[in-house]
Amino acid sequence: MPSLPTASSFHLPVVMRAYTSLAVFLLGAIALIVPSGYSLGAVMLLQGSALLLFTQPVLGLKRQDYLVMAALMAYAFIGMLAAWWDGQGTRGFDEPIRFLLAVPAMLLVMAYPPRLGWLWSGLVLGAIGAGGWASWQKLVEGAWRASGYTSIIQFGNLSMLLGILCLAGLGWAMVRPHRTGWVALLLVGAVAGMLGSLFSGSRGGWIGLPFVLLVLYRGYGHQLPSHLNISALLAVVLGGLMVYFLPQTGVQLRVQEAFNDVALYVSGETSATSLGARFEMWKGAYHLIVEKPLFGWGENGYQTGIQVLANNGVIDPIATHYSHAHNEFIDAFAKRGVVGLAALLALYLVPMRLFARHIAATNLELRSLAVAGVLLPVAFIDFGFSQAFLTHNSGVMMYAFLLAVLWGCFSVRARQY
Repeated sequence: MPSLPTASSFHLPVVMRAYTSLAVFLLGAIALIVPSGYSLGAVMLLQGSALLLFTQPVLGLKRQDYLVMAALMAYAFIGMLAAWWDGQGTRGFDEPIRFLLAVPAMLLVMAYPPRLGWLWSGLVLGAIGAGGWASWQKLVEGAWRASGYTSIIQFGNLSMLLGILCLAGLGWAMVRPHRTGWVALLLVGAVAGMLGSLFSGSRGGWIGLPFVLLVLYRGYGHQLPSHLNISALLAVVLGGLMVYFLPQTGVQLRVQEAFNDVALYVSGETSATSLGARFEMWKGAYHLIVEKPLFGWGENGYQTGIQVLANNGVIDPIATHYSHAHNEFIDAFAKRGVVGLAALLALYLVPMRLFARHIAATNLELRSLAVAGVLLPVAFIDFGFSQAFLTHNSGVMMYAFLLAVLWGCFSVRARQY
């Protein structure tokens, strides 16, 4: 009769791989369905990285690994320097330092790579949870817009993110033993995540869908028969029309509101609308950028500058109701100057470029990670056009630690093929 395994028979790499697998699963699975759910998996990865100080595994870091870490660290250091210069004290370090903390989390993932099934299943469950909850809020509770435990815009866009990342996992699913079941789960997750976005009414996430489809086509479309590509395109078009014309989704109303906001602003009738307020914030930020283009105004200086512009009648006072410009790039430029804008662009474009080199990799497991790695910054760039996404904890944690996980998993496997 075989003897039971003893504690000494378990090897540290096996235990740690199970640990990182659970952490990356939780990073997606509970991101939007419990308060600050996106933090638990990230904290687990950060705490686990302390073990690297004692085990000192050989990571074999390559140039591209250092580039991704440099992008994270540069954004963090410039953000902390700007906060110190602006007199915010340690309070201003809270968000930028999280990008720095994502680096040891990435090293842990590279040292003890999680099983990809845990990553993709976490994203699926997270998307289904977000979509299901949004459906309950919208259709049962009668909420005007589903919001979850974070702001409406953050919830809707992050739900969309989980959904589109599920689509990236289709390549991985195709080489699994039970591929039909995995493909079905990933597709359900994709639909649910997008449904969460639709029920939130967060229009910013919808604008970038053509670019998401382009990335998916670059990753998978060339290898599919023409009739499947045409069928997929028809399904997207018909699905979009159905979503638009079904009154329960609220999409048609939100689109009409956007056109109405623009018309009211252009006519000069009022700026007190969602888009009108944004136009005034962007106008005010433009004036501030012209005055201090190199290093910007800082967080406190931005607030003061916007108030002065409103007092002088340059912009509508509605712009003073918000602490940021509701545009990631304009906000970074106004507050941290061209230096801060460059750091933000590097944060998005450096990993996007490195992932994109393998977006057509022969190995579908590697390709799925490359597609997901491109989609992550593409989605955040899209979200950033109508919201300063990285001024919110949810945006910071999801981008920094999803990047850490995706790059860590990708980098390790790229050396094997």
